[in-house]
Amino acid sequence: MHELSIANRIVEIAGDRCREEAARAKVVTVRIGALSCVHEDALRFSFELVREGTPLADAELRVVTVPVAIWCGTCDREVELPGIQRFACPACGTPSGDIRAGRELDLESIELAEDAAGGGPG
Repeated sequence: MHELSIANRIVEIAGDRCREEAARAKVVTVRIGALSCVHEDALRFSFELVREGTPLADAELRVVTVPVAIWCGTCDREVELPGIQRFACPACGTPSGDIRAGRELDLESIELAEDAAGGGPG
């Protein structure tokens, strides 16, 4: 389950930022592409496990799902696919392997809440 190592890295990065800002994280937003091979439920479960005892202990994990988009040379535009079963333009049917979106695995943002004690998280 590689989601555990991904969640651990998210907590490490966000935790470092929280310590720099003497704050706790309220919300962590990640972008996950449909082709990233990351299972959202497993990532959420893993995040809940590894956040304990960190500045992210009460943080919410928000997931933005990024659909697959390909370039269609026939239509001369980027098109979003309805699924991952067929890599062809939904408008004209032209197959394409020119993937433009859907592989993302990005830590998009960290929303911080200042620590009321003023000394930062422990």
